[in-house]
Amino acid sequence: MVKVDTDGIQNRIVALKIPPGNYSNLRMVDDRIFYLRRTVGDDKDDDEEEQEFGGEQPSHLCSYSLEDRKETVIGDVMTYEISHDGKKMLVKIKKDYAIIDIPKDKLETKDHELKLTGLDMQVDRHAEWNQIYFEAWRQMRDFFYSPTMNGVDWKALRDKYAALLPFVNHRNDLTYLIGELIGELNNGHAYVAGGERPDTPRIKLGLLGAEVSRDPASKAYRIDRILPGENWNKKTRSPLTAVGVNIKPGDYILAVNGTPVASLANLNEALIGTADKQVVLRINSKPSDDGARDVTVVPTADDSHLYYQAWVEKNLAEVTKKTNGEVGYIHIPDMGRPGLDQFTKLYFPQIRKKALIVDVRGNGGGFVSPLVIERLRRAFVMIEVARNGMPRPDPPDSFTGPMVTLMDEFSASDGDIFPFRFKTLGMGKLIGKRSWGGVIGIRNSLPFVDGGQLFKPEFAPYSKEGKGWVIESHGVDPDIVVDNDPAKEFRGDDQQLNKGLEVIAEELKTKRYDIPAIPPWPNRNPTPGQ
Repeated sequence: MVKVDTDGIQNRIVALKIPPGNYSNLRMVDDRIFYLRRTVGDDKDDDEEEQEFGGEQPSHLCSYSLEDRKETVIGDVMTYEISHDGKKMLVKIKKDYAIIDIPKDKLETKDHELKLTGLDMQVDRHAEWNQIYFEAWRQMRDFFYSPTMNGVDWKALRDKYAALLPFVNHRNDLTYLIGELIGELNNGHAYVAGGERPDTPRIKLGLLGAEVSRDPASKAYRIDRILPGENWNKKTRSPLTAVGVNIKPGDYILAVNGTPVASLANLNEALIGTADKQVVLRINSKPSDDGARDVTVVPTADDSHLYYQAWVEKNLAEVTKKTNGEVGYIHIPDMGRPGLDQFTKLYFPQIRKKALIVDVRGNGGGFVSPLVIERLRRAFVMIEVARNGMPRPDPPDSFTGPMVTLMDEFSASDGDIFPFRFKTLGMGKLIGKRSWGGVIGIRNSLPFVDGGQLFKPEFAPYSKEGKGWVIESHGVDPDIVVDNDPAKEFRGDDQQLNKGLEVIAEELKTKRYDIPAIPPWPNRNPTPGQ
């Protein structure tokens, strides 16, 4: 039995002299601490590693000697476990496992690999599915935010849907059944997913990041539009804008890898399986081979990022044009790392605009809305200037003008919470449609025997006055309701953005702030008598 003396425990903390990083899986054996570490430099090949090893990434397996006060990097592993007696270690390297003695300075697994070939297990699927069903019911019972289970009879519902368990003959059946059960709670963020299912291999279609049309006479494909991209980023690169490609709208695609497109039913037929692989396009400024040239391109597997980028750039250009560059525009696609990156990329270059339109339409949620709100609310208290410099607010990066937020029914989760914060703090008007209305938060799933997942709504917000629960099952109401006409929106007429421009123009009439001119320089040594 271990007894912890908590009195003065804060004075018994010992700092380890190890590099900053992301540490996990700490275990102590005798006078050595074992742990996994990842640093920023380890993330350079994450995309390749995730694709090859199913989302897992290797970490440095390290040990720290309390006696020598030194760290030893033992090797790179996916994960590890130490036996209860502290004598053996199970390590996973790529897709293989090995059982070794507790390593001292270097990972040696060559003669200790765990042979899994022929290791079969007989599973009673129906018994397994029964256990998972009742485990899911118990987890929701014990972790759901409301002990009253939103007023439903949770035991009765367990028995109601359990009557269908004998008819479950596939993991999809079980997932559907659990989904119906937890759906009775009428609550957002109640999800079931995963489990053991056959993995269906998919062949990725190569996409050129362009819109094309077919010439009726020659059957060649005219490039009507090339989507903009960020070619330094693998996920947002636009294939036809890569360095050295030199293809422009109006050019024609005559052949793909030597196959004339005129012989194909569709251009995509020649691009099957070409994602992230080199493809040779026969290109010409006219729909004939005379004077044509061959160009090597690398199609992408997903061009949705390119369409998003084009949409944001269009909105930004429109706001800039209609306001003579005085109003800024930012779109935040989610409240996770990508959304925070997008906010940072768009916000700071526009920090000196006179007003700002913040767009969270379609925001998929996350957890960083407090960070974004705190940055937008940063208030300056004075102005600072350096010799030969320009005056700027202090603290720096403070926005000095009025703001509005655009929202819609797809502003969800933390995308609900952002406009709620914006409105409650009086930061500006909300324009668009009532948000999704799902804000009761979730954490990582607890384990199931087949690797499935169940997300349980665990923490819910209520008003600071204590008068009731907020946002969930209703959403956030805009100050000005604008429902985009789909036909107009398809043609490029964004009525919600137009209303935002109209409102911000009115706001600028009364809330505009211009940094005042530099006052007379001080004279700290006045002439006597003055």
